[in-house]
Amino acid sequence: MEKNIVWQTSKVSYDDRCAVLKQRGLVVWFTGLSGAGKSTIAIEVEKYLNHHQKAVYLLDGDNIRHGINSDLGFTDVDRNENIRRVTEIASLFKDAGIIALVSFITPFEAMRVFAQEKIGQENLVLVYVKADLSACIARDPKGLYKKNIRDFTGISSEYQPPKNPDLTLDTELYSISECAFMVTEYIKSKFGPTV
Repeated sequence: MEKNIVWQTSKVSYDDRCAVLKQRGLVVWFTGLSGAGKSTIAIEVEKYLNHHQKAVYLLDGDNIRHGINSDLGFTDVDRNENIRRVTEIASLFKDAGIIALVSFITPFEAMRVFAQEKIGQENLVLVYVKADLSACIARDPKGLYKKNIRDFTGISSEYQPPKNPDLTLDTELYSISECAFMVTEYIKSKFGPTV
């Protein structure tokens, strides 16, 4: 790190920000294969929380790669940097008292552990959106499985299922609305009305 960079301390605390919003900051991290339903569920959760007067924002993997991470490819090094950057962003949202919904494949366990350590396990809900590769290929909402993509997660690049997710949503068993309901109920049961 550059020696001449100094962390600037604010006169507004995390608790001050949360008091203004009447909620605590939180990160809900959705991980799973492409086509498992991460973004679709996160969109429904965002709509629900917004409707219930919560400050919430969806950080979607594809959207972030259109801007902040547009310089990154899909090598393991680039994937790690992709997650490092979004972890920093999600941590800032949490510190602002906002509920950040992070929808990224996040294929490696080490990446998810990094996010939990940076954001704080008490501030992060890890949601594994589970679907067999065959189901994701059959769905293929973006047409990605039909393409011959290099370093494609689940095909030519590994996906490591999370070892200890807070919540597992099997989208072959449950509908999108049922999954979104399970997420919001989990958040309410764990964090209460302050979320």
